Amino acid sequence: MSGSAPLTSSISRLESLTERHESAGGAKAARKLAARLEPFDSYWQAPEDVDEGYRSFNAYYRANYLPQLPADRAARILVVSCGPGYLVSLLKERGYTNVTGIDSDPDKVAHAKLRNLPCEAAEAFPYLEARQLPQYDVIIPEQELNHLTVEETIEFLKLCRGALRPGGCVIVYAMNGANPMVGSENIAHNIDHFYNVTEHSLQQILKLAEFSNIKVFALKLYVFWKNPLNYVGLAVTATCEALMRIMFVLYGKKVRVLSKKIAAVGFKAA
Repeated sequence: MSGSAPLTSSISRLESLTERHESAGGAKAARKLAARLEPFDSYWQAPEDVDEGYRSFNAYYRANYLPQLPADRAARILVVSCGPGYLVSLLKERGYTNVTGIDSDPDKVAHAKLRNLPCEAAEAFPYLEARQLPQYDVIIPEQELNHLTVEETIEFLKLCRGALRPGGCVIVYAMNGANPMVGSENIAHNIDHFYNVTEHSLQQILKLAEFSNIKVFALKLYVFWKNPLNYVGLAVTATCEALMRIMFVLYGKKVRVLSKKIAAVGFKAA
């Protein structure tokens, strides 16, 4: 996602990450991804007040992700790009006992460790490559898929599939190109956003990685029910999206999901 820190701060963090990923012999990390400032396997959405993020993201993930998760609280869940552990914190709070978070930035993971959350510093691709025996029930990247190229995305999803048990699932999301108000800006705003998706193309990507029973859903932004302005935003965006659907119909297109961000669940065949 788009970082709130200045560009120079992002570059500084990236250089720090590169240094940390060098081995004692000076070898670089095993895998270099296309993103230059905001890598996929580190979370960039955290607010300046990291602690406040545990509250706000708790509400966001509770509304969007909990309905997609298995009822079994012993399900083994891997959270990729976990950052300070916002999603991991919610899962632990909700009784999931077998959760691990990974993020390539040790500084972000340090916030999680201060809260005794089961998070560790690791790069996503090598971590999954070393775990290709089926062992997870759910894998969730907290970062948008579009911080990878399409080719990298498919490779990442295939690694996820290899690490999932039969019947396991991935829950992923990306920026929605179908929304005419934000679709183009999503790409232009960030040089590390490599593509947008629609409900159709997100399914295509998951199918190329051999996932099935794919369910696409909108990610809700207005989920803060104690804030009166939440209802204003909800009403305005719902009205705009209804009008957009009518316009798409007039142009002969059937578009269902018009939220800013679009997510999907895909399953590995049992």
